[in-house]
Amino acid sequence: MSGAENTVPPVEAGSASLLPPERQRGFLGAIERVGNLLPDPTIIFIYLIVVLMIVSAIGAALGWSASLPYPGEKAPEFATLDNGVLTYTASSLFSEANISRLFTEMPKTFAGFAPLGLVLTIMMGAAVAERSGMFSALIRLSLRNAHKSLLTPIVAIIGMVSHHASDAAYVVFIPLAAIIFAVAGRHPLAGLAAAFAAVSGGYAGNVMPGQIDVLLFGFTQEAARIIDPAWTMNPLGNWYFIAAIVLLFTPVIWFITDKVVEPRLGTWNGIVDEELRADLDKSEVTPDERRGLRHAGLVALLLVAGFAALALWPGYTPFINEEAQGTAALQPLYASLIAFFFLLFLLTGAAFGRATGSVKGAPDVMAMMQHGVRTMAPYLVFVFFAAHFVAMFNWSGIGPIIAINGAESLQAMALPAPVLLVSVLLLSSVLDLFIGSASAKWSALSPVVVPMFMLLGISPEMTTAAYRMGDSYTNIMTPLMSYFPLILAFSQRWDRTMGVGSLLALMLPYALTFMVVGIAMTVGWVALDLPLGPGAQVYLETPVGAAR
Repeated sequence: MSGAENTVPPVEAGSASLLPPERQRGFLGAIERVGNLLPDPTIIFIYLIVVLMIVSAIGAALGWSASLPYPGEKAPEFATLDNGVLTYTASSLFSEANISRLFTEMPKTFAGFAPLGLVLTIMMGAAVAERSGMFSALIRLSLRNAHKSLLTPIVAIIGMVSHHASDAAYVVFIPLAAIIFAVAGRHPLAGLAAAFAAVSGGYAGNVMPGQIDVLLFGFTQEAARIIDPAWTMNPLGNWYFIAAIVLLFTPVIWFITDKVVEPRLGTWNGIVDEELRADLDKSEVTPDERRGLRHAGLVALLLVAGFAALALWPGYTPFINEEAQGTAALQPLYASLIAFFFLLFLLTGAAFGRATGSVKGAPDVMAMMQHGVRTMAPYLVFVFFAAHFVAMFNWSGIGPIIAINGAESLQAMALPAPVLLVSVLLLSSVLDLFIGSASAKWSALSPVVVPMFMLLGISPEMTTAAYRMGDSYTNIMTPLMSYFPLILAFSQRWDRTMGVGSLLALMLPYALTFMVVGIAMTVGWVALDLPLGPGAQVYLETPVGAAR
């Protein structure tokens, strides 16, 4: 949607005096003032690239490396495999090979950045749904009888469930939550914060397992087979654990949003850009809009039926992997959700517009889609540098070296099993500040920590659960997270004083509380020996190594 457009100038360094009085007080006020002195996230990534190049040269000169047993036949990229031992070695980014790769693959590195295609695809469709007026009418109609005090828990639950839509939740749900709060007369930044906390900080939680479970347990399986070649992943192995996160984090988000964040934000001044003002000035849903929503609903049902047919039609199931078992068979369906949301917003927005007169033909739809892309210009500039930082981090080999050596240090401490699990959780949290991808970190950590914990009698499912908890809440604490600049752009539509520090201060209460609750939940789960999912326990029934 066009929520990515920053129609007001971003906050410049030293502009803390522009902050409302409510946001200048206390510890969070100090965090916000200091944080707003930081440069734009794009500039931060430029500095990080320079630092990374220097560190890689030092690491290569000192011979930094890390090794681990590996059962595969082919080494991952940027690693070597010799006699069953996988080795990562630090590579200088000043080397001939890396300098050549930097310049010759620059367009490929930029275009290949995973979030970029997702964001642009969703935004083109969502721009039609927003500029046609469909989003505004749908929100006004749905909230007409809703009590505004219940908006926060609804946003929290939907946000955590939205992980099944992959990263589309960042692009679609978070800006929608801000609009929902604004229409209800509440501060839109409170809605944005609650949604961001649920989608990103509560990334480990969900009502049902999905594609992230299959992805992470795929790495867990390979790691577990280092010790037990017969171990097979159970995609439902964390189901009860992730559902419990939803139950615990929902009241946390509700309390922090309503009692901490929203009072600190103060009274919303109602200043928004022209598009949002036009939407928010409306109250009643007109007969034309009701007819448009009916047409859009019919189109949505037809689209859902079409996608269901592609998954269920006998003898023709392009959305089902017939060779896989269980939830893994649905991976193509999960991967198609990005295209589904694009078509959903595009076609329903066009149908709504035809009924209301905001869309008179194909040229209007094309113009709306072009507008959606134009609003992404600030994000495109950021992505160029973020993509190169992530790629160069991989080329250097420093990420896996840090992860492997960190896990081996935990092993050397010989701590009790619950303390070790918390240590893995905290290590995951620290790594998450710098390496955003959950699968990238787990691919490097799992071959060390999963076998290590199996030797202690801890199941691979429990180790995976601890990692997921630690990987979750720090997402909202770092400007290095790939969607952080996009969320910042969304927030600046509602408040021009918002800067990097403002968003960090807004999210810090959620992150710290999630950390405390997450650690307590993990320790309690181990202490009570609760099942993690169907057929998945905390401890191995037959410990491979030392008994618990």
